Amino acid sequence: MDNIAVAYKEKMKEMSVFSLICSCFNPRLQKNLDAKTEACMEVKPINKRASGQAFEVILKAPSPVSDVAHSIASGPKKRDISLEDIQKKLEAAEDRRKSQEAHVLRALAEKREHERDVLFKAMEENTNFSRMAEEKLIYKMEQISENRRAYLAAMMERLHEKELHATEVRRNKELREEITA
Repeated sequence: MDNIAVAYKEKMKEMSVFSLICSCFNPRLQKNLDAKTEACMEVKPINKRASGQAFEVILKAPSPVSDVAHSIASGPKKRDISLEDIQKKLEAAEDRRKSQEAHVLRALAEKREHERDVLFKAMEENTNFSRMAEEKLIYKMEQISENRRAYLAAMMERLHEKELHATEVRRNKELREEITA
């Protein structure tokens, strides 16, 4: 009984549902369908009912040739897998995992080295910038200091000139007082 059910399922898979439905309405397609399914099933119309047509499907016993065809179509049988095969596959998988892990570690090491280089260059640039800024500041401070010295020297010179002028004015005033007295 199981063989009949399997044969029926196989034939139903081969037939398109559309051709099965069309065969109900078109006698020419019915003949074509009959030719295809004649080997394993027989379709007999039953009394017409108000809802439509009814059919009886009679499955024929599968022939020995079709059993061979089904066994060939099912594909080659899987061979038994030995413990050695499983062990080899596990070892290959472990090797692939280790290789992938080593690849990831190499990539991380390269990335870390690149980041270290970038950090080193940034620190070096920061040091250079700080040194240049300090040198500029010292230079400006020296210029300011020189300018202040020059300014103070000029102020001292003017003060000295004013003192000389004041001394001269006092002397002239004393001379005038002596002459007028």
